Amino acid sequence: MAETLPTHAQLVVLGGGPGGYPAAFEAADHGMDVVLVDQDPQPGGVCLNRGCIPSKALLHVAKLINETEESSDWGVTFAKPEIDLDKLREFKGGVVSQLTGGIRQLCMARGVNLVQARGEFESSTSLKLTQPDGSVSSLSFEHCIIAVGSRPTMPGIFNIDDDRVMDSTGALELPDVPGRLLVIGGGYIGLEMGCVYAALGSEVTVVEMLPHILAGADRDLVNPLKKRLDSQFSAIHTNTKVLGLMSSDAGIVAEFEGEGIETPQTFDRVLVSVGRLPNGMSIGLENTQAVVTDRGFIEVDSKRRTADPHLLAIGDVAGEPMLAHKATREAKVAVEVLLGEPAEFDNIAIPAVVFTDPELAWCGLTESEAKAEGRDVKVVRFPWAASGRAQTLARTEGLTKLIFDTETERLLGMGIVGPGAGEMIAEGVIAVETAAVARDIAESIHAHPTLSETIMEAAEGAFGQATHVHRPKRK
Repeated sequence: MAETLPTHAQLVVLGGGPGGYPAAFEAADHGMDVVLVDQDPQPGGVCLNRGCIPSKALLHVAKLINETEESSDWGVTFAKPEIDLDKLREFKGGVVSQLTGGIRQLCMARGVNLVQARGEFESSTSLKLTQPDGSVSSLSFEHCIIAVGSRPTMPGIFNIDDDRVMDSTGALELPDVPGRLLVIGGGYIGLEMGCVYAALGSEVTVVEMLPHILAGADRDLVNPLKKRLDSQFSAIHTNTKVLGLMSSDAGIVAEFEGEGIETPQTFDRVLVSVGRLPNGMSIGLENTQAVVTDRGFIEVDSKRRTADPHLLAIGDVAGEPMLAHKATREAKVAVEVLLGEPAEFDNIAIPAVVFTDPELAWCGLTESEAKAEGRDVKVVRFPWAASGRAQTLARTEGLTKLIFDTETERLLGMGIVGPGAGEMIAEGVIAVETAAVARDIAESIHAHPTLSETIMEAAEGAFGQATHVHRPKRK
């Protein structure tokens, strides 16, 4: 029997992901009557249930497996690891369960009414709620923050009704360790999952139709990763298209078009990772004044307001970049706007992290973006081969790269490739957002020996010579 649902709320938040539940909590903390509507059995959205969190749990295991192999070079040899998939799934599921349970507890502590239902707009101030058992009710509201996220793209050409063809959600379920895995798409999701399956024992082939993997990232950062992946994956083919997939008893047969690639080839499983689509359509927004683009994005202004005065939108559905931490920041902005504060989403340094090994992370302007804008910039690179800490880790392939305004020496962007880059990029975010200049960073003492020292020494290179790198002056 369906639970008794609320019929009215001051604020409804539609979607319980990294945008939705922070928005609900922020509003409740300011005394608002809040109902959080989410169609999943557990709150947390894609990120927590079938995205960021479970994938990072598996990537941690993959890194451990790789390190046990590499440690023989340092004089410590381990036996070949035995993979217990059931226990690995249990570990991953336990992480997710603990975090989703924490969100439920925080909902109760804050007085947020969490409702499991699918919400569709009946009007600008009313939602139709459909519960898992099929029962339907209406929920009216004064305002609604839409945070319905995005979903994996599955082009029709790959949708052949065979469970051996997976999207990212299916890959995270670890159905087995295929002997041969084809990853279609060389973006961050495909490469991260490729790293997991390669560490577990799969022969991984990546196919990307563009000239490079991680097409939107700085080539200086991608090159060290590409070199390492070449040794871990069976093959990486760029400028290559997958013309079609076909089921067979032997596996999934893939037809390719590209230079230097054998076609056809047969794989035990295929991961389709060619992007994500926002969920702005099919939630009834045509019954409101909100504007939805052909791709499914909801148009918003800098305050996250839609064209409908009752509706705001945040997260993946409100535009690129589709990143969880961007959604969380937008949640704070949206609630402050509802409270009458002069808030707007004006962040200029949204960090991006690729959790491969090595990790890639960047924020602010990249070198190519600066050149495209005609900015006069100074680019400084500090190779991790000159880092004492990187040497102790036997991970000298890394690089720290800073982009400065030539005239003011203000930091405009930072890029890092190497172990722990995702943690280190936070310093770059703060520096870019606070308009720090090269001397601010260079003259701030960084602990020794740490990888973060590479940021300090890179900054030194903006106006002089880094301590551990000497570059002869041009005559």
